[in-house]
Amino acid sequence: MAWVYYILLFLFLISGLALTVMTLPGLWLMVAATAIYAWFTHGYFISWWTLAVLLVLATIAEIIEFFSSGAGARKAGGGKAGFWGALLGGIVGGIVLSFFIPIPIFGTLVGVCVGTFVGAMAGELLAGREVGHSAWIGFGAARGRLFGTFIKLGFGCVMLTITMAMGFPVGGSKPKVLPKVATPATVPSTLPATHPAR
Repeated sequence: MAWVYYILLFLFLISGLALTVMTLPGLWLMVAATAIYAWFTHGYFISWWTLAVLLVLATIAEIIEFFSSGAGARKAGGGKAGFWGALLGGIVGGIVLSFFIPIPIFGTLVGVCVGTFVGAMAGELLAGREVGHSAWIGFGAARGRLFGTFIKLGFGCVMLTITMAMGFPVGGSKPKVLPKVATPATVPSTLPATHPAR
């Protein structure tokens, strides 16, 4: 039964990576799936220390990805409107263009970048910036989002490798209980004296 759980875990981890490309919380799906796997296998293959490492990696990756597009927009001179426009536009673009460009990962990445560009540019236009400057801010936001997505994907691949290696259902992290060995009966230290036969 452990192998069935292991295969399901792998499928959920791959799904998490796919969601990560779409700028959705795929890394948290990976952490949740690993925690459920550890619970179903009673922590025999995945220890709580491994879960803690995955949690730290996911948190760092989310922080980098969250601020990457905003940092790109700000570097190009954008403000809060461009930041939030880039964030929402990346999510919408990743979902929509995944259907219009049915190429796994590539279509989603294109959608994320285009959506980030359009969202940041629209946000800056609504904030009163001119078209040329808004387009430049959108380009900076798209470049930052692409960088952040690749970094986040790298973290996801590391998490997948750690999980599949530590969760491999052979052996285990818990020590096996050794069977009790029967001890020989206690031999008295003194034997009764024997009398020679007469």
